[in-house]
Formats: sequence, C-alpha cells, structure tokens
Amino acid sequence: MGGGLSVSSLDDCSDQDLLTRHVAGDPEAFGEIVRRHRDRLWAVALRTLSDREEAADAVQDALVSAYRAAHTFRGQSAVTTWLHRITVNACLDRARKAASRRTSPVAETERLEQLLDPEESASAPAERQDLHRELIGALRTLPEEQRAALVLVDMQGYPVAEAAAILEIPTGTVKSRCARGRARLLPLVTHLRADAGDSEAPVRGRNRAQGTSVPPTAGPKDTGAVKGGGGRA
Repeated sequence: MGGGLSVSSLDDCSDQDLLTRHVAGDPEAFGEIVRRHRDRLWAVALRTLSDREEAADAVQDALVSAYRAAHTFRGQSAVTTWLHRITVNACLDRARKAASRRTSPVAETERLEQLLDPEESASAPAERQDLHRELIGALRTLPEEQRAALVLVDMQGYPVAEAAAILEIPTGTVKSRCARGRARLLPLVTHLRADAGDSEAPVRGRNRAQGTSVPPTAGPKDTGAVKGGGGRA
C-alpha cells in the first residue's frame, strides 16, 4: 500500500480492518490501534503490576508482540480482547520474574505513592489517597493469576465472559479466582471499608476512571517507533 490512509479514514476503520491494513503494509494503521487502546492496556498493566516502570515495559512488550504477531490474528475474538490477552500475559511474565527480586519496603512504598493518578493526587483527600495505597498494597499480596482476574473484573469492569476470553480460561475459573482473591483480600481491607464510611467500597467497585490517560512520561517507551509502523518489528 502506498502512503497509508488519512487520519479521517483511519478513524472510520474497525480495529480488525486496521489490523488487516497493518499486515498488508499500511504504515499508519497499527498506530491508530495503539491510540485507541493504549490507555486501557496501561490501566490493566499498572493495576496488575503496581509499578509504573514495569507496567510501561509490559505494555511496550505487548505492543511490540502484537505488532509482530498481527499476521497470526484470525478474528476468533475482538482485537481488543486479543490485545488485552497479550498485555496480561506480558504482565504476568514480568510479575513472576520480579517475584525473586522484591525491593525493600521503603522502595515499595515510594512506588505505591506514584500509582495515584495525577488528577486525583492533586484533589483527593489525604484519607482517600491512603486508602488507595493500602488497597494496591493488599492487591499485590495475591498470586498473579488471582490479581489479573480481579483487576479485569473488579477494577476494570469487564464482564466475566470477556475476562475469560482475555485470560483464555473458562468463566468458572475466572469466578473462582476472583472469589479466592476477594477472600484473601477481605481481612486486609475490612478496616478500609470502615474508614471509608459511606463511600464506595474499595473492593469489587467498578473502575471509575476507565479512560484514565497514560501519563506522558510513563507510557510505553518506544510507542512512537511502533506507532509509525517502523518500530523494532
């Protein structure tokens, strides 16, 4: 293909059409896919890994993998499901590798401080910020598989069936992982529910910021290269 599509034409394409055009050689098509889905991939990665650098690297790994493996997509699921599956797998790989090199509690706290969204950190009461940090800290105690299921279902608001498609496991397994994860979290967050009073419960609440933008300095490090179609593929 020569010259790619105009921005307006790209906006009119479905995700699957964009992926097809990318495979056919359009240099702009994959960048449009990235633009559409990067924020939600980032949110899943950040909440799964609880570390901005690790999450950025995981999203970058996932985007590069998707860029290179686009020709293997068979349309048996939605493109967004396929992208989330690659991202969750990249996160779980990084979580397992990091398990043997945990940092000190001080460094851990510093990273949890950074998890607050820029908008919320400027306006939210200190008590809410403390609840947020404690919840994320509790979430990190879960096994990776339970954490991934809870992030998708309870924090990102995905239906169980869609989470199952992303994780490539039966819906019953998603439900059982969520149930076990909630049971493990409950003793750790009961005091948070009491502290929060009548506010929204910190566990099992739908994500109220699904469209949270990727911070400019914390997104995938080489997205620009991938976005133009000439990255490290």
